[in-house]
Order: sequence, then structure tokens, then C-alpha cells
Amino acid sequence: MNNYLVDTNVISEIMKPHPDLRVFEWFRELKNINISVITVEEIFSGLMRKNYLEKAAWFRRFTGEYAEVIPLDNETAVWTGEARGRLFAGGITVTQADAFIAASAWRHGLVLATRNTRDFEHFGIPLYNPFTLIR
Repeated sequence: MNNYLVDTNVISEIMKPHPDLRVFEWFRELKNINISVITVEEIFSGLMRKNYLEKAAWFRRFTGEYAEVIPLDNETAVWTGEARGRLFAGGITVTQADAFIAASAWRHGLVLATRNTRDFEHFGIPLYNPFTLIR
């Protein structure tokens, strides 16, 4: 089984009362759960904005006990800046958050698991959409 970096939209799906069954089953089979520190910020930001305190407490436990949170480092930041600059010069705009997530997958040799594969297709990293059953 590949090692994945699980994107924010997949974690959000898992946290729903009735998540997509394909995503839930795929997620349950993961041996290692890797998420970017960017995903941690995005999830907490969304939960606090909606005052979802119970979900925030669950996510705090999840990140402390089950998930490997991938930090940013200098090499990841350099790769991010170079990639965003190259893409921007070619007329493609990407968010800094998405670029950092892509760089984290690249830096750690992980497949990025995301519903939004189009947001990451220009980075040249392996992608997987657990919402589709295609691996």
C-alpha cells in the first residue's frame, strides 16, 4: 500500500456524521495517516469559525495520537516558492496552502490523497482521489 499525505478535504469528509463510504473504507485501511501542518491549520480554522468545539477536541486527539503531522522546513519552502513562481510565470495561479501541501508530499515521497486533484495536477506529484475508487 502506498503512503499517503491526506489532504484537508479528505479529513473533513471523515469528520462528517455520514462520510462517503468509499472514503471512509479507504481511510480505515491506512496503516499510516500523514497530514500536513497546513491541513491542521485549515481544519482548526474551519471548526473554530463554526464553533464546532467537540469536533475540534476530536481533531486535537486525532493529531496527537493517530496522525503524523508533517512540518514545514526550509527545503519544503524553497520547493514551494520555486514551484509557485514557475507556475505563475506560466499563467497558473495556485494558493500558497496548496503549494505547501504539494511540497510536503514531494518532500516525504508521499502520494497526495485529495478530492481536488485539479488543484495539484501541475506540481508533478503522484495524486490519488479516494472519492473515486480508482487507484
